[in-house]
Amino acid sequence: MYHATVMKKTLFLYICREIAVPFLLGMATFTAVLLMGRLLQLAEMVVARGALFSDILRMVLYLLPFFSMVTIPMAFLLALLLAFGRLSADSEVTAMKACGMGLYTLLPPVLSCALLAWLATTFITVYALPWGNTSFKQLLLEVVETRATLNLKERVFNDDFPGLVLYVDRYQSDRGTMSGILIQDERNPKEPSTIFAGEGMIVREPGTKTLRLSLKNGGIHQSLGTAGYRLLEFQDYQVTINLALAAKEVIKNERDMTFADLRQALRTHKVDDRERRKVQIEFHSRLALPLACFAFALVGVPLGIQNQRSGKAAGFSISIGVILAYYVVLSAGETLGQKGIVHPAVAVWTPDIAFLLLGVYLFRKAASESSIPLIEFARELVAQARGAATRRGTGQ
Repeated sequence: MYHATVMKKTLFLYICREIAVPFLLGMATFTAVLLMGRLLQLAEMVVARGALFSDILRMVLYLLPFFSMVTIPMAFLLALLLAFGRLSADSEVTAMKACGMGLYTLLPPVLSCALLAWLATTFITVYALPWGNTSFKQLLLEVVETRATLNLKERVFNDDFPGLVLYVDRYQSDRGTMSGILIQDERNPKEPSTIFAGEGMIVREPGTKTLRLSLKNGGIHQSLGTAGYRLLEFQDYQVTINLALAAKEVIKNERDMTFADLRQALRTHKVDDRERRKVQIEFHSRLALPLACFAFALVGVPLGIQNQRSGKAAGFSISIGVILAYYVVLSAGETLGQKGIVHPAVAVWTPDIAFLLLGVYLFRKAASESSIPLIEFARELVAQARGAATRRGTGQ
């Protein structure tokens, strides 16, 4: 009895260690891949907005919760496939079975790791995700406000100011002086105007989120439609820019809401049906996405064990297919839920239920050492592809 307990504990820790290393590698890989999609946007912040390197690092930090919400389940599935693929390839699974330990004996450490992944993903979706999204948008607004006068370029139409397009022929950033100024002012869409000025100065109002353009020797051109045309000449003219209006570019949406905000939005009657469906989808997604860790646990073990030396490519290809299939089904369900074709709860929870059932089926098949049609079909495809490649190589 004592030896059996020690053996189970040793096996438990051994399986957990086998899963931990590829999980960390998978997290790093998937996060890097997702981050690459944002690199161009972050680079644009440096070039166009004059953002500091420290600001970019903070933005990456605030994006990590959004990435981790997706990468944790993906990395966990990949870790199971690599871990159990290695155990199967080295005949360690066969040795465990020879010692009287069936596949169900391996389930407790796998489910324990799945529980940790579920807890981490749930913490991210409930707490870290709204914090990260809100902090990212606030930092973006701060960069627009604090660096607005530093990225003004000569002989370029600058559209960083809300409602204005500014062109200057000469600009001295140390003094804030400009010459050869053209401003297209569309802050009032009913009365757009074009302003020309020989020279001017841009000044930040202390303690406020406003800039003041002091223009000299120019004119204001306005089209009055059928009423005609207006020209106002001036020697001194002030244009006030409210940088707080840039917040319109970072409107808070359902992904920025906390759980309390989501529940409050669902209780209010001021939300229209379309917005209500979006909030419902977000609410259920915060709970459903972490549960994918348990679905992937049941799917990953049998698929990993099937990665024998003769079929590693087939098993790994199917693992990538499982990840893609899950998120394709989830995306399709969210689309149907947003359009009101199905209830948002059904749209979000269907992938988890489907993959849990698939995992139970695959696990029972693997535990009884029965063949899995999906794996056999994939192996046949790989064998046919290898045969075709061999024939092309020999010129037959």
